[in-house]
Amino acid sequence: MYEYIKGSVTFVGPEYVVIENSGIGFQVLTPNPFAFSKYEQQMITVYVYQHVREDVLALYGFVSIEEKRLFEKLISVSGIGPKGALAVLASGEPQQVVSAIEQEDEKFLTKFPGVGKKTARQMILDLKGKLADVVPEFFPNLFQPDGIEQKPASSAELEEALLALEALGYSAREIKKISLKLKAEQLTTDQYIRKGLQLLLNG
Repeated sequence: MYEYIKGSVTFVGPEYVVIENSGIGFQVLTPNPFAFSKYEQQMITVYVYQHVREDVLALYGFVSIEEKRLFEKLISVSGIGPKGALAVLASGEPQQVVSAIEQEDEKFLTKFPGVGKKTARQMILDLKGKLADVVPEFFPNLFQPDGIEQKPASSAELEEALLALEALGYSAREIKKISLKLKAEQLTTDQYIRKGLQLLLNG
């Protein structure tokens, strides 16, 4: 089992990034691939989880060990696979997720792709009271933008963000509903994704 990969970011796409180490490019699925754009051609440590199934061998990567632990907690819940866990983590607001679980807020949890009432209830049953020791005081700051400089928006950046939201499992109807609001912003691709997820969850 891999713990982490240390290498350079050579590719960033809507669904995954490529981390090159010793001449080998590892395809790594992440909650928000465009959060890695600022690290392109730089050395970075990516904490990975190797997912093995009869027909699948995939690496899921995270910028922190805490993010990886939270991912592992989420996929331990019946009804939540790796893709569903990525969609939850991509929201960038883990404290909201934890709060919803602790307060048994099924309505909030069902806003994530693939999470119905039954799965939301299972999340609460399995994880309530068990997340504070995974990422303790770190929760309020996890996955927050760290002063990424804004730059003029381009149609390509917005398009990349919309493709990333689609890859997380949101429907074309849901994405279309928020796209007009996103077009009014001047953000990077990473920031478009974060903003889009906020709109989807709060809508």
